Amino acid sequence: MTTVKKKLIETSLPLEAINAASAREKSIRHGHPSTLHLYWSRKPLATARAVLFAQLVDDPASRPGEFPTVESQDAERARLHALMEKLIIWENSNDEKLLEQAREEIRKSNDGKLPAVVDPFAGGGSIPLEAQRLGLESHASDLNPLAVLINKALIEIPPKFAGWSPVFPGVAEEQSSWLRAEGLAADVQHYGQWLRDEAEKRIGHLYPKVTAPGGTEHTVIAWKWARTVISPNPANPIETPLVNSWWLSKKKGKEAWVKATVVDGQVQYEVQHNADGPKKDEDGTIKHGKGAWTVGDGTPFSYDYVRESGKRGEIGAHLIGIVAEGNPGRLYLSPTPEHIQAAKVDAGDAGIIGEIAANPRWFSPPAYGMREFSDLFTNRQLVALTTLSELVSEARGKILEDALAADIPAGERLEDGGVGAEAYADAVATYLAFALDKLADLNNSLVGWEPKAQCPRHLFGRQSIPMVWDYAEANPLSKSSGSFITIIQGISKAMKAPFFGVSSSTSNSVSPGNAMAREYKDLIVSTDPPYYDNIGYADLSDFFYVWLRKSLRTIYPSVVGTMLTPKADELVANPYRHDGKQGAEKFFVEGFNSVFRRIREGEANPDVPMTVYYAYKQQDRGKDGTSSTGWHTLLDGLIQSGWEITATWPMRSEAKNRLLAHGTNALASSILLACRPRPADARAVARRAFVAALKSELPEALRTLMQGAIAPVDLAQAAIGPGISVFSRYAKVREADGSDMSVRGALQLINATLDEVLGEQESDLDSDTRFAVRWYRQYGWAADSSGIADQLARSSDTSLAELQRGGIFEAKGGKARLLSPTQLNEAWDPAADEQVSVWEATVRLAAVLAKDGVDKVAELLPAVGEKVSLDAVKELGFLLFHEAEKNKDTDDAILFNGLVSSWGDLNEQARQIVAHPKAHQEALTFEED
Repeated sequence: MTTVKKKLIETSLPLEAINAASAREKSIRHGHPSTLHLYWSRKPLATARAVLFAQLVDDPASRPGEFPTVESQDAERARLHALMEKLIIWENSNDEKLLEQAREEIRKSNDGKLPAVVDPFAGGGSIPLEAQRLGLESHASDLNPLAVLINKALIEIPPKFAGWSPVFPGVAEEQSSWLRAEGLAADVQHYGQWLRDEAEKRIGHLYPKVTAPGGTEHTVIAWKWARTVISPNPANPIETPLVNSWWLSKKKGKEAWVKATVVDGQVQYEVQHNADGPKKDEDGTIKHGKGAWTVGDGTPFSYDYVRESGKRGEIGAHLIGIVAEGNPGRLYLSPTPEHIQAAKVDAGDAGIIGEIAANPRWFSPPAYGMREFSDLFTNRQLVALTTLSELVSEARGKILEDALAADIPAGERLEDGGVGAEAYADAVATYLAFALDKLADLNNSLVGWEPKAQCPRHLFGRQSIPMVWDYAEANPLSKSSGSFITIIQGISKAMKAPFFGVSSSTSNSVSPGNAMAREYKDLIVSTDPPYYDNIGYADLSDFFYVWLRKSLRTIYPSVVGTMLTPKADELVANPYRHDGKQGAEKFFVEGFNSVFRRIREGEANPDVPMTVYYAYKQQDRGKDGTSSTGWHTLLDGLIQSGWEITATWPMRSEAKNRLLAHGTNALASSILLACRPRPADARAVARRAFVAALKSELPEALRTLMQGAIAPVDLAQAAIGPGISVFSRYAKVREADGSDMSVRGALQLINATLDEVLGEQESDLDSDTRFAVRWYRQYGWAADSSGIADQLARSSDTSLAELQRGGIFEAKGGKARLLSPTQLNEAWDPAADEQVSVWEATVRLAAVLAKDGVDKVAELLPAVGEKVSLDAVKELGFLLFHEAEKNKDTDDAILFNGLVSSWGDLNEQARQIVAHPKAHQEALTFEED
C-alpha cells in the first residue's frame, strides 16, 4: 500500500500570523479585488493563500529521508512557517521572487508539478484567485451567475489580455509597455469616462446645479429625501416625514441639520448651520422600539400603520436637504422648488423585472409594499441606471471598432473562448457593467446618509436589504462619492494592481453549474461552501443580477440566461423556500452530502487533502460546549460522505480587539477542515475503543497545538481536528445500546478530553501554583474562608504562610483571597524575587502586558526563565483562559489570551535582549519556547 504523505495543513500552521494578516486585510481597499464587485462573506486573500500553500506542501515528518529527527523536522517546519508568514503580508502579495519560492516548495511536494485546483462554490473568488497567484491552474464554478461573472473577471479574463496595449485612441502611446492588465484597466477607465460623458448629454438636465445664498452655482453631490405618510390624526392629516436623523453633517465646525416646521398644513424644511441641533428622541420622527410621530402635533403611530400605508401605495417622499460641492468641503442647502421638480420624471420601462424574496429575515422592503426590485429606486435613479446600462452596449460597439482599427483580428466572442477584438470588447464591457452594479449599490432609495463621513452609505452594509426612511440620492454624474466616474476610477485602480493577469496560464476556467454535477478528476479541492442558513446568496444577488442581465445578456447568454438567479438547487437551508425549518434542513443535508460524495467519487487528486471552510457564528455555540445544527451538519455530512477529517483550524479575520466582544468570548470567523477519503474497508468500533484511541492520541496533539502559535481562544476549536480525526477514521462508532454515536456525542467526548488534558497539567506544576489554580477555579479573585484556604493549601502540599511569602495570596481577618492581576502589575524584579511560582510569573506577566505592553514583558522574560519553566508559564496561560471562559469572566479571558497570543513576539524580543545585553549585565540564558 502507498503511504499517504501528510501535508503541512494536517500538522501545523502559523495561525496567529495568518489571522493577523487576514484581519489587517479588511482595512485595505485600494487595489483589493473586493473593490471590483461586492460579494458576501469573501474569504480574506491571506487566508486562502496560506491554506492553499499548506494544503500542497508536505509536512517534514512525511519525508523522513530528508528530515530523520524530530529536531530536523521542527527546524524545517519553522522554515516553512517563516516563508508563509512572509507570503501572507499584503505588501508581498506580488513579490515575484517570494511567490517563486512558494511555487518551488509546492513543486517539491508534488512530483515537480504545480497541480490544478478547483473551487466548486467559488463565490467571491478568493480561493481561485490565490490559486492563480501561486501559479496553479485555477478552476471555479458556482450556481450563482453573479459569482461566475466575478470569477471570470478575476481569473479568466485578465490572463487572456495580459500585456495588451489599450485600444482607446491615443492612449497606447502614453507609456512604452503595458504590464499585466494595465492596458485593460486603462481602457476601462477611458471608455468609462466616455460612457459617463455620453450619459450627461442625455440625462444631464435631470441633475441641475444648485445656487448658494451668495449666488454661486455648485454641483450637487446628493439630495436628502424622507419618506412620508399621512398623519393618522383626522384633525390634522398632514403629509408627515419619516426621519431617522435630521443631521446632515456632524463634522466639527461644519455642523448642519434640518429644521422641519408645519406651515399652512404642509411641512417645510430649512437647513440650519450650528451645533445646537436635535438630540436623542428629538433627532428624527421614527425609532426602533418607539414607533413614529408626526411633525408639529406629535401624533404617535406604529410601524404597522406605516406598513399598511405602504401596501396601499400611500408612502410619498419629501426633499429635506441638498448637499453640494463646496470650495473646500461640502455645502448644505435647503430644498428649492426647482430641485423638487427635477426629480419628477417618468421612469418609463426600466427593463428590470424581478420580485424581491418574501423573506423578512433578509428583506424588509416587501413588508412596506416595495415588492419589485424596481421599487427600490426613485424614478430618476431608474432613468439614470437604464441609460448607463444601454450605454454599456454602445461602448462595447465602440471598443470593437477601435480594437479592429488597432489591427487586432476579430476572432470569436469571449464566451466562445475568443482572444481577439470581439472578445476584448466583451471583456471591457464586463467591467463597465460591474461599475453600473456598484453604482446601483449607491444609487437606490435605501441608501442612508453618513453625517460624519458626509457621503452616501452603501445599501449592503450587511447581508440583507433593510428598510430606510430618510435616504440620500447621489448624483451619478458628479465627481464625488456615489458617482459613476469615481467607481470607474476605483475599478481601474484595482485592475492595475499586480494581482490582475499574474497567471501565465490561459487554462483557467470559470463555469456556471451545480457542484453536484461538475468534474473533479485529478483536481485538488479547496472550497468555501454556503453556510447552512446564514446568507441568502441567490436572493441577495438578484439586486445586482437584474442590472447585469440587462447589460450583458448578449455577451454571456449562457450565464445570464435566466430572469433571476437560479434558486431551486442553491445549497442553503432556506425555510421560506423548503416548507419550513425541517424541510430546509433536509434539503441542505441531502444536497451537502451529495456534493461531497460526488467529490470523493469523482477521483479528485488522491495525494492532497481537500480543504473546506465553515463560517462559525457566535450563536452557533451550544450549552453543551459543542455547537448547533450547521456545524454538526457539516461534520456529519463529510463523515457520512466517506471523508476522514484530518485537521480543523480556527481562521479569524477580525482584529485582535474583536476577539472578545459583547461580554462573551467570540469564536473564529470560520473553521477550516482538512479531509481525506476514508478507506472503503474502514472498520466499525465500539465506544470503548473510540474513547481509548481518543485518550491515547488527543493529549499529545493538544500539547503540540499549545506549543505552536495558537491563541487560547482558538484551542477548543483546533482540538476538534485531532479528535474528530479519530472519530471519522471509523466507519461507525457503536454506543453501548447498539446505536451509532452522533457527531454531537463525539464532540462532547472531545471537549471532555480537552478538560482532562488541561487539568492534568496541574500535576506538573509547583505546589503554590496547584493551590492557586484550584482556588481560582472555585472562587476566582473573591475572598472566602481562611479555614477552607488552609485545608486546600495542605492538600496541595503548601501552606498559607508559604503562599503569602510567595506574593500571590492574602489571608487576614478570617478571610483569604488570591491577589488579582491589578494587584500584581506593579514594578517587579524576578531576579531578586526568592520565591517565584509559575502562577506568580503567569499572572504578573499577563498583568504587565495589559498595563505596559510587549516591550516591558520582554525585558522581564529572561529573568523569569531563570526561575521557572517558560513552557509551563505558557501552558498555565492556556489553562487559565480555559477556566475564565468557563466562568464567563471576559476580562480574565482577554488577559490570558493576550499573554499567550503574544508569546512568539515576547520570546523574539527577549532573545534580542539576551543577545545584546547592557554593558553592566552578564548574558542570560533562558528556556526556548
